[in-house]
Amino acid sequence: MKQFRGALLLTLTALIWGTAFVAQSLGMDHLGPFTFNGVRNFVAALALLPVILFLRRRKSPAAQPGAAGNYRKTLWLGGVLCGVALAVASSLQQIGIQFTTAGKAGFLTALYIVVVPLLGLFFKKRVGLNIWISVVIAAVGTYLLSIKENFTIGTGDLFVILCAVAFSVHILLIDRFSPLVSGVELSCVQFLTCGVLCTVAAFIVEQPNWNDILLSLGPILYTGLMSSGVGYTLQIIGQKDTPPAVASLIMSLESVFAALSGWLILGESMSPKEAFGCVLVFAAVILAQWVRPTAKPRAATCRSEVAGGK
Repeated sequence: MKQFRGALLLTLTALIWGTAFVAQSLGMDHLGPFTFNGVRNFVAALALLPVILFLRRRKSPAAQPGAAGNYRKTLWLGGVLCGVALAVASSLQQIGIQFTTAGKAGFLTALYIVVVPLLGLFFKKRVGLNIWISVVIAAVGTYLLSIKENFTIGTGDLFVILCAVAFSVHILLIDRFSPLVSGVELSCVQFLTCGVLCTVAAFIVEQPNWNDILLSLGPILYTGLMSSGVGYTLQIIGQKDTPPAVASLIMSLESVFAALSGWLILGESMSPKEAFGCVLVFAAVILAQWVRPTAKPRAATCRSEVAGGK
């Protein structure tokens, strides 16, 4: 049931991210990428504060993990590291999108489904043959879904490829820290860190002002509350019970939901090639869930890997 809940939460995460593309595009009409990312992450962090207070009040003082110094140290270490990875990934993506097409950017970003299991080998997170087969199927499906032109690698594409590597590191960091601390608190620290870093970068290379921020208030609130606040928090909670390689496959459904929402809501056409790509990604996710390699229980693995503190 925990694995099913984790998969369900990650699927909901992909749905939120996939349908938030329009809001992200509109937000960039008046703001630079660093300003937009900075403000939306501060909105997400502020939105989670009342949730954190509510959850803490429901626990008895003896059950408060935040009372332990080790817990706070692990929370801030994990939150800051995840926030740095998120800031780097989202910034590289926004920079790359300026020099490449949306389809290529979507496909190259989704390459984290390949990078995550490769990086996981360095952390002794081996995956079964069914996962590798699923990765190949999902990569082919995402290519068919996203690429509509001749595929070449340019400067913008290189930024987006680096973005995929940064998102892979982010997924692995969440996998390491999410079992140790509250998912909501980890998410809040992550957004605060990302917001600070992006805002500093905005004042260095952009000229943020309140008028432009107010003009983009709608997209900022939607992406800050839903795509960041809800989406990334669900990712952290869902990854507690899901191996990182499988989690990356499930979250690759973002490109499928983006295409389906464009077809259903905006009336955009979908070619047979794109529809087949959607089917392949769905099939890859189902295959990854259907056959499980034999492994130690996740809780025991986490305890053995982390002695005192994705």
